[in-house]
Amino acid sequence: MNKLYTATVLGGTGLVGSHLVDTLLADERYGKVILISRRPLKKSHPKLQVLLVDFEHLEEHALDIVGDVLFSCLGTTLRKAGGKAEQYKVDYQYQYDIAKCAAENGVSKYVLISSAGANAKSSIFYSKMKGELDNAVQALGFQQVSIVRPSALDGPRKEFRLMERFAIGVGKLLSWVPGIRKYRPIHAQTVANAMINAHVKNESGIFELEAVHLLAKN
Repeated sequence: MNKLYTATVLGGTGLVGSHLVDTLLADERYGKVILISRRPLKKSHPKLQVLLVDFEHLEEHALDIVGDVLFSCLGTTLRKAGGKAEQYKVDYQYQYDIAKCAAENGVSKYVLISSAGANAKSSIFYSKMKGELDNAVQALGFQQVSIVRPSALDGPRKEFRLMERFAIGVGKLLSWVPGIRKYRPIHAQTVANAMINAHVKNESGIFELEAVHLLAKN
C-alpha cells in the first residue's frame, strides 16, 4: 500500500484554501490534513486536525508545523487589513514564518499560491510583496517548491467585492480576444487542483496564468 500523505494547509478558510481543504479531505492519497488557523473552526472530518496558532507568538507552535507538504494560501486585502503594513504582515511575514518552521522541521515540499505578475522589483506594492515572498521561500531549503500564480480568482466568496466581481465579468467577456485569453479569470477549484497536482507530480517551479490551467488537469 502506498504511503498516505500528511498535508498541512495555511489559509484553509479563504477562497482557494477552502476548496483545497475539501479536495484534500476527499482525496484518498491524503491520510491527514492539518489546518493551521488563528481561531477555532466548526468544520470537522476524521482526517482533519485543526492547529490553533498565534502568529505573533509562533515560537510556541514552531515544532507543530509538520507533514509531507505545506500548502500556503493565506492572504488578505488592503482594505480588510487596514493598511499596507498590516497586509504585508499577513501576506508576507506570516506565510514566510510558517514556511521557515516547516522547512526546519523537515517538511520536504512546499506549494504556494502567489499572483500573476508577482515581481520583487515591481513598483506596485502588491506585486512586489508577492514577488518578495516567492523569492524568499525558494531559499528555505525545501526539496520541492511549487509557486502557482493565477489570474483573477473566480468563485463564491464569503464577502462581496464589487470591483473584483466587475473585473471577473469583464475578463470573461474579453477571454475570446487573441492574446488576452491567458488572463481570463480562473476558478478557485482549478487553482486548488493545480496545487495538489504540483505536489503529487513533483512539479517544481513557477506556474503562471495558462500554466496553472494546464497543471490542474489530471
